[in-house]
Amino acid sequence: MTFKRARSEEQRTERRAAILAAAAAMLAEMPVAQVTLNELSRRVGLAKSNVLRYFESREAVLLELLDAEHQAWLDHLRSALANVDAAAPVRDRGDQVVDTIAESLAARPMLCDLLSSQAAVLEHNVSPEIAAKYKRATIASFGVLTELVQAYLPELGAPDAFRFAGAGSLLTGALWTHSRPSAAMLAAYEADPALAAMRLDFTATMREVMQILLAGLLARPSQG
Repeated sequence: MTFKRARSEEQRTERRAAILAAAAAMLAEMPVAQVTLNELSRRVGLAKSNVLRYFESREAVLLELLDAEHQAWLDHLRSALANVDAAAPVRDRGDQVVDTIAESLAARPMLCDLLSSQAAVLEHNVSPEIAAKYKRATIASFGVLTELVQAYLPELGAPDAFRFAGAGSLLTGALWTHSRPSAAMLAAYEADPALAAMRLDFTATMREVMQILLAGLLARPSQG
């Protein structure tokens, strides 16, 4: 596929969408670390210099894709949380909210992989303008998650619900990385069962840590 230079804003939007779609297709096949600008350019049918007309770097492409994946997850979560029993005791409601969040994240490996690379990789090699744009989008997403959590756990004040949302994002990135061991680590676990306790299951560990965090936030006076 070969593109001519975009002449209109509509064409530019189409080019950007094609680049993002190609990046998403690559992430369905490989981790973030293996996504290169050269291969992305080849798949979308543009010279690398032309891709850089629409996104200033590989990282800028992936940050925009991360935001899109985050929005799609929040849309899904809004529907999934409707199954929470609003009349249940707070502990039961909290467990249901945490279960829903953990399971919905586990079902979105692309989002988790992008989150695991966010601070160490994706926020580098971008301009201050792109960095600020992404952070504003992140704050807005945390705001949406805060409202969703508070709808089912009104016992949490807004500041603590926001803390819960932010911590959940950090946990997702960290636990996703540690729950995807290398071939060498897998071989070590298999050779020595005593080491197997170090292998983390993403969903189970995410659920456990978020339950502990939520219990702590609910137990203390709200910190405004």
